[in-house]
Amino acid sequence: MKPKLIILGPPGSGKGTQARLLAEKFNLVHISTGDILRAAVDSGKVLGQEAKGYMDRGELVPDGVMLKVIREKLSEDETASGFIFDGFPRTIPQAEGLTSILGEMGINIYEVIKLKVSDDTLIKRLTGRLFCPKCGALFNLSFKPPKEDRLCEHCGAELKRRSDDSEEVIKNRLEVYRHRTGPIEDFYRLQYKLKEVDGEGDSSSVFEMILEVITIS
Repeated sequence: MKPKLIILGPPGSGKGTQARLLAEKFNLVHISTGDILRAAVDSGKVLGQEAKGYMDRGELVPDGVMLKVIREKLSEDETASGFIFDGFPRTIPQAEGLTSILGEMGINIYEVIKLKVSDDTLIKRLTGRLFCPKCGALFNLSFKPPKEDRLCEHCGAELKRRSDDSEEVIKNRLEVYRHRTGPIEDFYRLQYKLKEVDGEGDSSSVFEMILEVITIS
C-alpha cells in the first residue's frame, strides 16, 4: 500500500509539523501548496508565471490554476511512493477537482486526518510565535520560549513577530478557515475517510495519536 493522505487543520494546529513527520515515517512526498507554488514560479514555466501574477497582486490563486499546479506535481515520478497534502484542498471545488485528477490517474485518497484544536489554544500558539529574521529559527513564548528574552539562541539576532499574528487578525483567519474548510471536512466525512485527532498536545503525542487512528503501516 502506497499511502495517499490529506491533513486538515486551522492555522496554528500543527498540520505542517505532522505532515513532515508522516512523510518521514512512511517515505511520502510532502505536498505543501505554498512550496509547490513557489517551485512553479521559480521554474519559469508558463503555469508558474500565471500563478505568480495572482500572488504578486496579493490575490488568491484561483482554483483552476491551483489544480493545474497540483496535476503537474502529481505527474512527477517521486509521488509514486505516496504523498501527503498539507493545506490542500481548501475549497469544495478544489476537493472535487482533486478527486477528478486522482481518478484520471487511477489514484484514491486513502485517509484524511483532521487536527482538532480549540480557538483559545490556537490564539495562544499564534500570538506567541516569534521567528529569527537571520537564521529562520522559530520560537513560541508559551510553548518554546527563547533562553534569552527576544534573542535567537542560535545566532543572537533579535526575534520578530509576524504582522498577521495579532489576536484580531487570527480570529478573522480562523473564521475564514471554518467558513471555507468546514464543508471540505463534510465532503470527506461522507466518504468515510475523515479521521479526527486531538491536536492540543505536544507534537510527539499528537503524532502518536495519528498513528493510532490511521490504518497504514
